[in-house]
Amino acid sequence: MRVSGLGDVFCQAIDGLLKLGQNELCQQLAEDMGCHYAGSGATAVTSIKLHKPAKPLIMFDEFGNRYPVGGFIADHRVSPLVLFEARFARHDDGEFTTSVYCAHSAIRRRYHSIRSSIAVLAGSWSKSSVAMMESHDITLFFIPFEFICDLLEGYGVDFRWGEKEQEKAFIAWEKYNLLSADEKAQIGRNMIQVIQDRLTTRVAQILDESVERTIEKVVIELVSNLGEVKLFEFTSVEEAIDFLEQEELENYFVADDSLTLFDPPPQYD
Repeated sequence: MRVSGLGDVFCQAIDGLLKLGQNELCQQLAEDMGCHYAGSGATAVTSIKLHKPAKPLIMFDEFGNRYPVGGFIADHRVSPLVLFEARFARHDDGEFTTSVYCAHSAIRRRYHSIRSSIAVLAGSWSKSSVAMMESHDITLFFIPFEFICDLLEGYGVDFRWGEKEQEKAFIAWEKYNLLSADEKAQIGRNMIQVIQDRLTTRVAQILDESVERTIEKVVIELVSNLGEVKLFEFTSVEEAIDFLEQEELENYFVADDSLTLFDPPPQYD
């Protein structure tokens, strides 16, 4: 097997351990809060021949489209409250980034009970991927690549090899396969421990039923008969009502304020 192919399989193995660790923690958090947790079937990769894709957990949007998700915490009625994802990437994962923000945005439009989306990102991630997920209201928790390398080194597995270092990669993979199932599961737990306290605090805040609900903002979407869309955000219901009581709202579509392809992209901080 080429080192790039072996690298993909190895990364899937680490990703599986990360998901096992997250599922275990989220299961405990849900039980502590009187809720239920469902997670995708994360299975640790033990060898190339025995590798099987994890069984996805499927949710649907309002149009019946299917989306795989990492997991969710639900209340006693089994209404989803928090969506979860976990992914290890050695060198970013743009496909995962796109699928997550598309899936979570679509699912949250169907289930108004969902309060938050959370993703645990392990390894190396680009600023653009991080910005894209955060801009879609996904809370991120990071596990550094160097921490994972140090962790695996403690088990005799050298994860610091380059794309052309085939021999080092195969030796590392062989040593990984010699680890017991318990040792692999512990690697997953140790990865999650990096963000466990912060993740636990965040989930407790999200599920806190004592928080009084208030309207944070009002979003109005105007759609013309030609398909044009304009969004307006207001900080209060009163402001939104004043806006809707205007005459000839359709004039907003003929106003000469639309962006052109020559306008610079927005800056995200």
